[in-house]
Amino acid sequence: MPQPEDDLFELEIRALAAARDAYADERAWHHQALGELILAYERLLRETRRLVRRSDREELEMNRLNQRLHELAGELEYRATHDSLTGVLNRAAIIERANRYLTQHGVALIVLDIDHFKRVNDGFGHPTGDAVLRGVVACLQAEVPPGADIGRVGGEEFTVLLRDDGCEAAVALAESLRRKVAGHDFGLPGGHAVSASFGVACLPRGSSFDAAYGQADEALYEAKRSGRNRVVSASAITREPS
Repeated sequence: MPQPEDDLFELEIRALAAARDAYADERAWHHQALGELILAYERLLRETRRLVRRSDREELEMNRLNQRLHELAGELEYRATHDSLTGVLNRAAIIERANRYLTQHGVALIVLDIDHFKRVNDGFGHPTGDAVLRGVVACLQAEVPPGADIGRVGGEEFTVLLRDDGCEAAVALAESLRRKVAGHDFGLPGGHAVSASFGVACLPRGSSFDAAYGQADEALYEAKRSGRNRVVSASAITREPS
């Protein structure tokens, strides 16, 4: 049966066949020397085939290890940039992404905070609180458009980063998110409802995350002071001259 490596040794196999034909003449003066040469040549081919098979196995194993290394690198990068509980970007990653976007684009930043979240943890336990956090993220993911980024920047505080969508669109999205959270059934005992307050800020290209977050956070706390479960835009806040 032909060996898998025969195509690598076509010339050698032809030479060996010719030598065997010549060896068939037992009266030829070269009969003994040719026989010894044939045996040595066959041993050489067997050893070469063995080395080729070993090399192929090692190459396959190396490819498998390289693939696993790529997978592990991806897993490590994901863990370094994502919140382990909710799966959205962590604080460092959302800050880095926002600052990178701001070098090329204006951004709208939505900051939201779950209302009275401490009562949920204290009243129903931290596992229930964790489930509420994941539920809020599911509400955000259901409404946020492709290309936007969701990040967790604090215990119960999240951000949505939008590029070049304009303030009106960002405020409209924040209102849609607010309604989504307020209408979601989180399965809490007694039908306890969950709501969130939202602040929205829009900054032009060349700004920083700190500036955007500062304005959105100010608007968020205005929403809290105004009764919670509402959206406030930083542009709507009247600022006294410094």
